[in-house]
Amino acid sequence: MGRKWNNIKEKKAQKDKNTSRIYARFGKEIYVAAQSGEPDPEANQTLRLTLERAKTYSVPKHIIDRAIEKAKGGDEENYDQLRYEGFGPNGSMIIVDALTNNVNRTASEVRAAFGKNGGNMGVSGSVSYMFDHTGVFAFEGHDVDDILESLMEQEVDVRDVFEENDLVVVYAEPDQFAQVQEALKSAGVDEFKVAEFEMLPQTEIELSSEDQETFEKLVDVLEDLEDVQNVFHNVELK
Repeated sequence: MGRKWNNIKEKKAQKDKNTSRIYARFGKEIYVAAQSGEPDPEANQTLRLTLERAKTYSVPKHIIDRAIEKAKGGDEENYDQLRYEGFGPNGSMIIVDALTNNVNRTASEVRAAFGKNGGNMGVSGSVSYMFDHTGVFAFEGHDVDDILESLMEQEVDVRDVFEENDLVVVYAEPDQFAQVQEALKSAGVDEFKVAEFEMLPQTEIELSSEDQETFEKLVDVLEDLEDVQNVFHNVELK
């Protein structure tokens, strides 16, 4: 697997600029996770993993508590998890993940965002086959060889372990996310800069300055949609 850390790093660098939007999205995701089973992270692995991911974004406790209490209250608001795939300028590929209580509204808004900003929607599977669903961890203050040795001693399989920009980065199979995270904690990692599920492109492309400007506007419009949770792409940002 290629090391497509650049897009993840860029996205994480933007999170401080968009805290209110990120908090709102995690509030929705925590509610859905709590509603999917027991509203107790000790008894609900999906909720526990969502809360672990929320920690890396410093989501405030009152937002977490409010979402869980809403689920405990028997609120019947139902959300659908949707994935849209499409194309931007000059071969760029985009995946849009959404969580919505109004499928028609979301589909219309995503389609309009593509159509009005130099892109077009694709059919299901037209883009996602070029991406790998991956659990990604990043943290600092550790030696990459020590981490790799610890994971091997604990007999935990991962896709890749490498160092970049003073961070140790670990790629894992999505279904091993919890196991790898616990193994990293056992290895002494007490704070994660990133603990997230990503769609990593198998290859990245470069765009001309003009195409990149169009592409970035398209991504910005998509990310600003209320129901959109994540936007993944295969463009190497400059």
